[in-house]
Amino acid sequence: MTPSPRARRLLLAVGVVAAVAASALPAYAQADGAADRRDQVVLTGRLEVAEGEVVDTAVIFDGPARIDGTVRETLVVFNGDVEVAGTVQDDVVVFNGDLVVRSGAEVGGDLITRSTPEVEEGATVRGEQADPMTRFDVEFFDFAGRIAWWVGYSVSTLILGLVLLAFAPALGQAVRDAVRDRLGASIGWGAGLFFLLPVATVLLFVTIVGIPLGLFLMLALAFIYTVGYVVSLVGIGSLLLRSNPSRYVVFLVGWLVLRLLALIPFVGGWLWFLASVWGLGLLAVAIRRGTTAAPAPPATPPLPPAPVGVS
Repeated sequence: MTPSPRARRLLLAVGVVAAVAASALPAYAQADGAADRRDQVVLTGRLEVAEGEVVDTAVIFDGPARIDGTVRETLVVFNGDVEVAGTVQDDVVVFNGDLVVRSGAEVGGDLITRSTPEVEEGATVRGEQADPMTRFDVEFFDFAGRIAWWVGYSVSTLILGLVLLAFAPALGQAVRDAVRDRLGASIGWGAGLFFLLPVATVLLFVTIVGIPLGLFLMLALAFIYTVGYVVSLVGIGSLLLRSNPSRYVVFLVGWLVLRLLALIPFVGGWLWFLASVWGLGLLAVAIRRGTTAAPAPPATPPLPPAPVGVS
């Protein structure tokens, strides 16, 4: 059976997302620009480094891990059992779970785990055992903090977008109309709002009576920019799915594409900035179109009844 045009467009969008994921994740994993180095990060499921495979830092948030290959830096498991049969050149950190170091395995750093690790005869551990609550590795927590921030911001923008579309059902179509008809104006409005809002905050602080409003505006800037970012996700989804009637599908496609691209170091920050600028402009154009829409013509008064003849 031949797929419908809508299904073909959806499959095309899925293919774009898959291609983005395939290109973004390895790019994010390269820590020093070497083509053969990468990090391996798993949110939930199972982390495996096969025999002969070499990765940099390996992290899993929820699920077991097995290392048969080589981890050049730190292995981190937040919740799950760990089995090391290969090589970990730095520390093995297990916050919640059991750790087994098999015979022939090699760990170049410490075993940092809350439970007592099982180290088989023939295994090599060059470090010591420590509790994760007593160790603070600045480099590791910086890396883990970036991943945790990405996860938290992704979930937050997903929830915020779904709430906005649920309580403002006309927003999705208004943004799509702005993308189609007022693309240039949306970019201009967005750049103006993004840079003028902080200026307005400073000007309000200059006047005594404006200090409270300036303080509130300063505290709200992060949320305002995030709203702009979320609105831009609808715009990006509209460019990929031009005729899909579901505002939720359009938003989810835009969210998935941009959050995957956000994994790329440096590029992700610039994309956030550009998306926030454009989203504020799209929101401004959508609001202006709604408030300046021509009023509906007055209803035509009913015609007077025809005179009744006198008999």
